[in-house]
Amino acid sequence: MTRFPQAVPSASRRQFLAWSGGTAAATALALAGCSAPDAGATSAKATGTAAGSSKTLTRIGFDYPFTQLPLYSTLVKLSTAAAKQHDISLLTTSDAGNADTQATNLNTWVSQKVPAIVSFPMVFEATEAIAKRALDAGLIWVTYGGSLEHQSADIQFSFLEGGTLLGEAAAQWADEQLGGKGKVAFLTDSTIQLGRERTKGMIDAFTKNAPGVDVVAQEQAIDPDTGLSKSRAVLAKHPDLNIILGITDAAAYGGFKALQQAGRKATDARTFVGGQDGSAPSLLAIKQGTFYRASAALAPEDIAAAVVEVPRAVAAGKANPSAQVPITLVQRGDTARIDALLAQNS
Repeated sequence: MTRFPQAVPSASRRQFLAWSGGTAAATALALAGCSAPDAGATSAKATGTAAGSSKTLTRIGFDYPFTQLPLYSTLVKLSTAAAKQHDISLLTTSDAGNADTQATNLNTWVSQKVPAIVSFPMVFEATEAIAKRALDAGLIWVTYGGSLEHQSADIQFSFLEGGTLLGEAAAQWADEQLGGKGKVAFLTDSTIQLGRERTKGMIDAFTKNAPGVDVVAQEQAIDPDTGLSKSRAVLAKHPDLNIILGITDAAAYGGFKALQQAGRKATDARTFVGGQDGSAPSLLAIKQGTFYRASAALAPEDIAAAVVEVPRAVAAGKANPSAQVPITLVQRGDTARIDALLAQNS
């Protein structure tokens, strides 16, 4: 498993490495059949498997509703392979970004008594009742991308830190290239914990460090199509827009395309686009030297490992099974890191 420690706070990375095995060699041992380590980054609020008890998992349900994001197919492929190493079948849903469909699929899994469910809730409040039903039925519930009151454990991604890394990088660029002046638009999300924390980190870090740059828009967008349409609307009012920052690379890439469609050259020296997640199209644009300049990137292999190892840790009765997946800032010139991440996305 590839690790990039440079841009991640040492404490959070130590926690994740302790949980995941620390090095590629340790990860290989874990995938070969060793049980999950004891340490975790976040304590579960409720548990479906008591500490000290143990059971063998044969199936894990992975519910990732945002099938429109480039990361979806990568995570399913890598998580399926990681599960297979432990003779575990990985089940998936097809929610198509619809909260009602997600609820139906999750309720079906609970009724079918799928032993462990890893779910990225679209509406956290509405998912609480389903998670409680799962725990009451003796199932393992792992919340992906946030935390619920009723859960066995959770998987989080340094949400606030990712937004902060991106905001700081863009502010430094604005100071160096624009003299601290210009216009910025934020593509945000206020619907879930991940989105709210990323948005806060991104906006707070940027506005603190680049107070002379005018904030001309804050638009809800997490996917490429919405990022494209919202950015077009902003550009219609502010054709001299310099910076677009997104809470996902998918949304930011939509902004990247909107700027190009408006006539902006791909290498324009006074334009900065950045996002979060480390999606392949965005990484390629950074590598190619375009004005898509930065991504607060997650390693897909790290996430896939957590999808499998966190429910296994719960099943094994580990005391602190949750995971905080580390994040790193990738910018122009980070060719080796970009290539490693692209290899995981292939």
